[in-house]
Amino acid sequence: MLIKNGIPKIEAVFAAEILDSRGDPSVRAFLRLADGSVGCGDAPSGASTGKYEAVERRDGGGDGSRYGGRGVLDACAAVNGEIASALLRADPRGQRAVDKLLCELDGTSSKYRLGANAILPVSIAYARACAASRRCELYESLGGSVSGGRFPIPMMNILNGGRHAANNVDIQEFMLVPVGGESAADAVRIGAEVYRALGGVLHRRGLFCGVGDEGGYSPSLARDEDALDLIMEAVSASGHENDAALAVDAAASEWTSGSDGVYRLPKRGVEYTSEELILYYRGLCERYPIVSVEDGLGEDDGGGWRAMTEALGDRVMLVGDDLFVTNAQRIAAGARAGAANAVLIKPNQAGTVTETWDAVSEARRTGYKVVVSHRSGDTEDSFIADLAVAAGADFIKSGAPCRAERTAKYNRLIEIYR
Repeated sequence: MLIKNGIPKIEAVFAAEILDSRGDPSVRAFLRLADGSVGCGDAPSGASTGKYEAVERRDGGGDGSRYGGRGVLDACAAVNGEIASALLRADPRGQRAVDKLLCELDGTSSKYRLGANAILPVSIAYARACAASRRCELYESLGGSVSGGRFPIPMMNILNGGRHAANNVDIQEFMLVPVGGESAADAVRIGAEVYRALGGVLHRRGLFCGVGDEGGYSPSLARDEDALDLIMEAVSASGHENDAALAVDAAASEWTSGSDGVYRLPKRGVEYTSEELILYYRGLCERYPIVSVEDGLGEDDGGGWRAMTEALGDRVMLVGDDLFVTNAQRIAAGARAGAANAVLIKPNQAGTVTETWDAVSEARRTGYKVVVSHRSGDTEDSFIADLAVAAGADFIKSGAPCRAERTAKYNRLIEIYR
């Protein structure tokens, strides 16, 4: 019997090594159901990663080996061998059943045995195949709709620093948030116009430069705060003073060292305590139209997060990324501790579509805002756009409106709300 509970059985699963936006290998999985429906999914990869997130599997071997040891042939072999055999043999039906089998097959809490970069592409490919079988859009198959006119607002990283750029800027992301967009297409247009204007501002100041990992400009600046001034100048030049807000991702887990509680900014060489960083963010929020601060403190600074939430939580969105790593249990614990008021959702931190969805559900239960996000090493896979719509996310992060792996997500958002 090919159909069980209306879902065709899995007929074939295989994977191939592809390249991501940094030129590093990644995994693309393909899955076919018995009715001929096909889905595919890619594994993104982060540069600034939380130590509690699911682990990707690399071949290793050092700089003199294939892809400098960053190949993913072992992860592909896991899909083509162990994962495919288990799925065909066990015949699970439905997303939760498939993802449960994948997690049990790996047998580790961090997915280090098979690798999250082997498991997630299969999970996404199954979700897409199910949508094709049901003859509906992916976001609809995941349980979402576009009724009511509400859409996830883009958060565009238009100036890159930190681990995302080879400049002297420590704050990792400076984002343009087109809060005045009347539609998804309008919001993307506003962001693109400010981005273009920023390029002109940098050129006029002799700061014209290339782009970082997420498509944002990457100039070296006298101060990190100069990035906000430059973006505000671009906002004014583009005529969007009433349409745009700002956001920052400090990626402060990258600044911690040792157990002394001191934050050492690696590029500028300055040091802060948690209390000093909170005062710094307060000052930025008072001087600029900042609506969100992501990872303002480190992933293990629980006391600092509580203090920051008490100090700033009533005026700005405080987003936990490394703090929560798309993990429902960590989100619940954070809520009990009074840490943050928003959650960043990255599917490859969790490792499966189901675990990602459970993290979204927990965020909603606790009253946190939801921001669905890409990774700095990404592909043209637009899955997170459908996920953001299905989840009713408040925001979606996909980098600058530049480079195909970034614009693919924004273009898909426009397509969904066409």
